[in-house]
Amino acid sequence: MPSRISPDMQDAVLRELRRVWGYGSLRPNQHDAIAVTLEGRDSLVVMPTGGGKSLCYQLPPLLRKSPTLVVSPLISLMKDQVDSLRLLGYPAAALNSTVDADDARQIWDDLAAGRLKLLFVSPERLFTPSFLARLVKARITTVAIDEAHCISQWGHDFRPEYRRLRELHEVLPGIQINAYTATATPAVREDIVAQLGLRDPAVLVGCFDRPNLTYRVLPRIDLVAQTAEAIRRHAGQASIVYCISRKDTESLAAALTRMGIEAKPYHAGLSTEDRHEIQEDFANERLDVVVATVAFGMGIDRSDVRCVVHAAMPQSIEHYQQETGRAGRDGMPSECLLLYSASDATRWSMLFERSSDDASENWSTQQRDHLERMQRYCASGSCRHRLLSEYFGQQYQPPSDAGCGACDVCLGEVELVPDSTTIARKILSAIARASLTRRHDGTLATFGAVHIIKILRGSADKAIRDWGHDQLPTFGILAKLPKEEIASYLNQLIDHGFVAREGAQYPTIRCTADAVAVLKGERDVRLGRPRVILAKGASPDDRQAERADPGLLESLRRLRRAMASERGVPPEFIFSLAVLTELATSRPTRRDTFAKIKGVGERKLADLGEPFAAAIADYCREHGLSTDHNTNAPVRRRRARS
Repeated sequence: MPSRISPDMQDAVLRELRRVWGYGSLRPNQHDAIAVTLEGRDSLVVMPTGGGKSLCYQLPPLLRKSPTLVVSPLISLMKDQVDSLRLLGYPAAALNSTVDADDARQIWDDLAAGRLKLLFVSPERLFTPSFLARLVKARITTVAIDEAHCISQWGHDFRPEYRRLRELHEVLPGIQINAYTATATPAVREDIVAQLGLRDPAVLVGCFDRPNLTYRVLPRIDLVAQTAEAIRRHAGQASIVYCISRKDTESLAAALTRMGIEAKPYHAGLSTEDRHEIQEDFANERLDVVVATVAFGMGIDRSDVRCVVHAAMPQSIEHYQQETGRAGRDGMPSECLLLYSASDATRWSMLFERSSDDASENWSTQQRDHLERMQRYCASGSCRHRLLSEYFGQQYQPPSDAGCGACDVCLGEVELVPDSTTIARKILSAIARASLTRRHDGTLATFGAVHIIKILRGSADKAIRDWGHDQLPTFGILAKLPKEEIASYLNQLIDHGFVAREGAQYPTIRCTADAVAVLKGERDVRLGRPRVILAKGASPDDRQAERADPGLLESLRRLRRAMASERGVPPEFIFSLAVLTELATSRPTRRDTFAKIKGVGERKLADLGEPFAAAIADYCREHGLSTDHNTNAPVRRRRARS
């Protein structure tokens, strides 16, 4: 922790971390974020999903006299956080439309009496006159803003009501504001700071890379079969499938069900009751596969999602990062599969046009830019982890010379296209020849990627004939290739710097100076294409899960579900799957060994330790397993008692 925090305060932070959450240390960015908050300084904390950003605003109030107000966008998200914190013995509450008058009065009384450390509220509820008046009386000195990217019109989830948060400076003079988000480019970070009016803020940006996620991008050939294949690689575990439209979710869920994979659709067109039931079934492990529009997942606190499938290309890399970020939040290996087609961009463009009547030109331009960046990601033959990191302004250092070891490109699932250089020269030649076309006024004409692809495929399009491009030597030279494949190669040439894309609303393309060497035959080009069929077992191994006794792990999961049902909370809130896996590995049956399990704090040890230790002891006695040993030690078996 930074030296600005006294040694005594550092010790106090670690004591509370161990006591409440059961962890012995903080991650570097958590250290810094908590230190800044305890100093009383404004901050913007950008930490990817699974990075532990919630802890950054949950821990400091335990060491301060005044409580913290948390602005959160979703009621379900608030409820999950409050329920989870209360199981830890943490004094937290939420005020929203689901709280009746009597409970609301009790919450305000608890806040005034100092019995609460965190109070969650939505931005809509926050700015009611009565709520603001009560806040002044409660002497709130710190506000934490979760999902802070919602305040930026350049972000992927802009919410106008977040814009009013700047008014907190007027209502609560001297208020400390700490903003938190999982995804924000440098431009979005600047906008958040400006819109919130943060004063000399500490801007802390964590590592965007998620090394436990394996990214794959495949052309969509057979949607149902490809989706089912990915889900079956993670049979019995949680999967989320994202679609563009409501109709898509329903048809795909029905098709998967017919194939023997129980799946439910989720979208805004369902009744509130149906959506709530699906969310509850998923959170409580009664349902493992949900096929949903992008709204699903925001309020789901299930950290053991092992597979996220995008049945179509997302509208932006920010959306993609957040949606794939719902996989592997417990740090265990998980898979993210994106199935795309050139038609996806057309569908998104049509949706943008429908909503553009009420949008500014800046917004429309931004959406098109987001979509173009997403297309380039899909078509690229470069390491996925590197592309995502660099998009968010960070350099990526692969763990080995072989690359990340966790994406289709670095795993060798993208094959080198035969005659790559020849294909590249044909594409570049088509661009170069078309760029020599002159308009009636004598100026050189410019053309977009779609037009060039039509030339290469020999299209009978009227625009091709009108420009005389059906007479070019490159007309129809790649007629046997699908337009999606040519588009992929063209995007790779852009990614390699041989082609430049210019303009925002109607982008055109041209050859760069580097393309000359390729056209002259002085330089080779490597183009890649994904293999349609994935090798089984290509996902990273989870060595801890391999050491855990599978029977014991399943027994503990059953116990977890039963205890969660009794308490009316998701199983995740009892113990995470990561904790269960460690329990099934080290098999603690004594209080002292159970207390050493990472993620088991004092409250959970007191409430849950005894029944879980008893279940472990019974299973080990029945199956002849040793108990209470180091998780790094080899598994030892002893003869079962007769």
